[in-house]
Amino acid sequence: MMKARLFSTLLLLGIVLAGASLTRSVSKVPLVGIDRGYQPVQPIAYSHRLHAGELAIPCLYCHGGAEKSRRAGIPSASICMNCHRFVSATIGAIREEDARAQEEKRNPKTIVSAELAKLYSAQGLDGELQPSAEHAVTPIAWKRVHSIPDFVAFDHRPHVAAEIECQSCHGAIETMDRVRQEATLSMGWCVQCHREMTGRTEAGKPVDPPLDCATCHY
Repeated sequence: MMKARLFSTLLLLGIVLAGASLTRSVSKVPLVGIDRGYQPVQPIAYSHRLHAGELAIPCLYCHGGAEKSRRAGIPSASICMNCHRFVSATIGAIREEDARAQEEKRNPKTIVSAELAKLYSAQGLDGELQPSAEHAVTPIAWKRVHSIPDFVAFDHRPHVAAEIECQSCHGAIETMDRVRQEATLSMGWCVQCHREMTGRTEAGKPVDPPLDCATCHY
């Protein structure tokens, strides 16, 4: 009788410990949507509020891959340099230097903001935007914000073709100085959008998103 009671006690204790261990392990598994609100500090403080908001630069100018491939992609530094080979600081800082140079009767110096200095350094350029032996060309280690599991196949192309606004998934990106994940990106969230998004685009193209599993899981 004592042995049976001891066995039952040990068995119950084992079940409790196993359950606690399983709960702890599962809690460490990254689930879809767990990163909602994720807003990492990037190696260069790029502001979508300034570029996409105030300057109204189209999303596809920098993220052209969204129209032509599954992934929108991170723009190469050469895309940034299309503008920033000429724009190296804020207009206010440049005007201050121009005024100072005029007072001192000299040529204006090239003014480079702290964040753009990081871009130029990554491009192997010095403060005068000239090739520098001190700065090797290095990729910018941007931190990924939006991520989905490997078993999900998301393709940007049909969404762009259906004229789905970037903000539908990425939130009001044009208001963000630092990008954050707005949506849960869960399966239920995606399916709900597919159920509601029917009709026609502004160009009159019919929209009928599929709901079968193979659409995203293949």
